Amino acid sequence: MSTFSPRKALLAIAAPALALIVAFVVTSVILLAFGDPVVEVWQTILSAPKPRQFVQIVNGATVYYLSAVAVAVGFRMNLFNIGVDGQYRVAAFAGALFAGQAWFPGPVNVILTIIVAMIAGGLWASIAAYLKVKRGISEVISTIMLNAIATGVVQWLLLKVAVKQPGSNTITTKPIPESSQLDGLSLIPGAANKVYTLLLLAILVGSAYWFIIGKTRFGFDLRATGRSETAAVASGVKVPRMVVTTMVASGALAGLIGMPLLFGQDHNYGTTFQAGLGFAGIGIALLGRNHPVGIAFAALLWSFLDVQSNALQIRAGVASEVVFIIQGVILFAVVIAYELIRRADVRLEQQRVARELSAVSPDAPSVEGARA
Repeated sequence: MSTFSPRKALLAIAAPALALIVAFVVTSVILLAFGDPVVEVWQTILSAPKPRQFVQIVNGATVYYLSAVAVAVGFRMNLFNIGVDGQYRVAAFAGALFAGQAWFPGPVNVILTIIVAMIAGGLWASIAAYLKVKRGISEVISTIMLNAIATGVVQWLLLKVAVKQPGSNTITTKPIPESSQLDGLSLIPGAANKVYTLLLLAILVGSAYWFIIGKTRFGFDLRATGRSETAAVASGVKVPRMVVTTMVASGALAGLIGMPLLFGQDHNYGTTFQAGLGFAGIGIALLGRNHPVGIAFAALLWSFLDVQSNALQIRAGVASEVVFIIQGVILFAVVIAYELIRRADVRLEQQRVARELSAVSPDAPSVEGARA
């Protein structure tokens, strides 16, 4: 049985903390270099959100969380599914198109739409899985290319089925019926707006991810394959099948990303549907170390920065895009920080083993001697 280790717990939070410090310093230097008011920028970003903004933060984090979990499933097996954004687009369009037909009553329509979106996302991801298993093409290359193809295909299909809004250039799918629109949850006191009802879906997905990855044979095989394909094959794991299953599962989860927006906000899919969510999920998954709880905190941070950036132009006279700098630096810094922390953990573990060996046998060689 595993026991709690204060050292490992501190090292686990050290990398994200170091990344945030680096992001703070680098962003401050950039602001100073261009003559922007550093203090006012950070006062605006770090100010306490109002109840309405709290709801916006939770709603944004809900969508980001689903995106990051979809990415994390692949990461746990060393599969870099960069195509989550394309899979999400295809799935959101398919789901909105299905829901808009109103073939089924409210709750049933919602559930079936979610299933349709997952199937669409999984099928789109299966293209990259097939190319990797059968043709040996890197999933990084294929999924990036499929993102562009997905954008074109969805735009073309949208023009075929679109309902043009009167007096606007915006084109959308047919709106979903009112019986399928989810009003939201009144969780934040004093807020006029509501939290997405499908926050519950994100919680369910996170719980399922934790259980399946950490507590089942499938999750063990997935993690084992990610760490060493040779060892996985030796233990009886069919690696090609695992690659296909994991990629399709990642795509199916990507299909859920647009569901809170579809049922809780937009009620259709159109040219204004939020984009870039799949790419944000990559950074959030890295920052959260692919752990369901860590991803939740990272998603809240990402959403917090997004919401707080809206007031930068008014209060500090700085473009809200400065938050992109912060998020980008966090993404780069966290990768470097994890490697530094990993090396520090290895050194500390070597020192601990050396002390234990010395306690058992004073004549045991030191760590340096063992290396030699």
